[in-house]
Amino acid sequence: MDARVVGEILVRRGALPADRLDEVLKLCEERGSKVQDVILVARIAPERDVLIALAAETGLDLVERLAVETVPVDLIGKVPINFAKQNRLVPIGYEDGSVRVAVSDPLDTFALDDLRVMLGCPIVAVVAPTETIVDAINKLYERQEEQLSDIEKDTEQEELQDLLDLTDEAPIIRWVNSLFYAAVKQRASDIHIESTEKEVVVRYRIDGVLKEEKHANRSYMANIIARIKIMSGLNIAEKRLPQDGRIGLRIAGKTIDVRVSTIPTSHGERVVLRLLNKEMFLRDVSELGFSAMDLSLIDSLIRRPHGILLVTGPTGSGKSTSLYGFLQRINTPEKNILTIEDPVEYDLKGISQTAVNPKIHLTFASGLRSFLRQDPDVIMVGEIRDAETAEIAIHASLTGHLVFSTIHTNDAPGAVTRLVEMKIEPFLVSSSLLAVLAQRLVRVLCPHCREPYRPTPAHLAEIGLDPDTVGRRAQRAAQAGPRPVWVPDVSRPVFYRPKGCEECLGTGYRGRTGIYELLLVSDAIQQLILKNADSNALRRQAIDEGMDTLRDDGARKVLEGATSLEEILKVAAEGTATG
Repeated sequence: MDARVVGEILVRRGALPADRLDEVLKLCEERGSKVQDVILVARIAPERDVLIALAAETGLDLVERLAVETVPVDLIGKVPINFAKQNRLVPIGYEDGSVRVAVSDPLDTFALDDLRVMLGCPIVAVVAPTETIVDAINKLYERQEEQLSDIEKDTEQEELQDLLDLTDEAPIIRWVNSLFYAAVKQRASDIHIESTEKEVVVRYRIDGVLKEEKHANRSYMANIIARIKIMSGLNIAEKRLPQDGRIGLRIAGKTIDVRVSTIPTSHGERVVLRLLNKEMFLRDVSELGFSAMDLSLIDSLIRRPHGILLVTGPTGSGKSTSLYGFLQRINTPEKNILTIEDPVEYDLKGISQTAVNPKIHLTFASGLRSFLRQDPDVIMVGEIRDAETAEIAIHASLTGHLVFSTIHTNDAPGAVTRLVEMKIEPFLVSSSLLAVLAQRLVRVLCPHCREPYRPTPAHLAEIGLDPDTVGRRAQRAAQAGPRPVWVPDVSRPVFYRPKGCEECLGTGYRGRTGIYELLLVSDAIQQLILKNADSNALRRQAIDEGMDTLRDDGARKVLEGATSLEEILKVAAEGTATG
């Protein structure tokens, strides 16, 4: 309804002072908001006064409490949660062939008409406060998810066959939707769906660790796979070949991009769904776990006019998150930034992004070559996989462009030798490479339940905090090299270990952070590259110049209480310890 009409109704009903009507209408136009929302945000009038006026105008009852425990679950299943939250309405029961619905805006006739079509029957509206409606939505859809677990009863029970009417896929649709809802709620990054001889097993990867979550009878697997293929636009009939697709979802107000991968196995098809949460994925560099010194160095490197910055680490170590963080930090209208990725993880405003497509011969190398004719300032290449891509990237950096990319090696020095192994001339590597960042992800201890303890000398030695190693670091720090050396205080160290509570789902960990080693290509490192020095020689020189290894950065985070000793020993290889 027109904002002025609504405003005049509220003035006439005494809910809005007449002398503030023009102010409210102006704010509505500027913000694109409803009159009621502007009044409440600006605290011009209490919500109850507005609701009383709207209820009186429309002749509807005002209900301040909703009995959610009496609402039928099948009724909730007919209304998508996004529609309910967006329009601030919720069905609350049946009434003489109609559905009783609580709304916060009875004048929103478009939403009520859509709901009437959705339910396929007349509706009877009542007016309720926004907070009451949102609370009811959360409780009702939570209860709906719990009741969907009926599908997951003992796989030996024959009555499971009665749950699935092959002409009505609604139970399967709701069950698949519940997978996504629970995964987002538990902060899962991946959903694995696979079948055994007797059952369907669903596992969630949470903070890098797989955890069994749901089970269902094996007879449902074909319909589960079919539903996911429909959502992702894949070929339902093709069961012999692997397929890849994508699904766009909005769950509890969050935009989730889902990458779908199916493969045939001896027990039927297997599906892995990777959930990409934009809020978690697109993070500022300062939130990624860098030490203050490394953050300062990174900030300087990504603002250089030309050169190559490589990020290395295994799959799933957060390389893309780091690169996106770098791009976002330097993204300004004055810079022309181009990326070629496999695939494009997320759209970045103001940045031109291209996805590789081998079917039409669009590779990293061919895309990068075309980029050079687009007058770029910064180029991001998803991965340097071959000599051709490496050569073009180096040529781009030497002709005045800043290039970011990833490469698969175990540590930072290994990335340098990997380029040389690709037959790239050492003088080109030494003159173009700015730095190499190696990284891993470690789980963060739950702040609600972590337990402190005193480490033994053996514990300290395992991560390079023994007296001898700390003494050598202190000697290097005293020499005041080109880069400050971190000297840990281990006079009275305290470590923390996981315990487990409701907040962390009993795991003892909540979220992940990065551990890093940043190798700067100094004059001395350049000379070693020119001499074809191996990665061990490069490592020793970098450490002498103040580089913290992955193990060093992990030790820092253990002392800070961010993670546990076990996490660092699990993800940081032996060879990364400071010698």
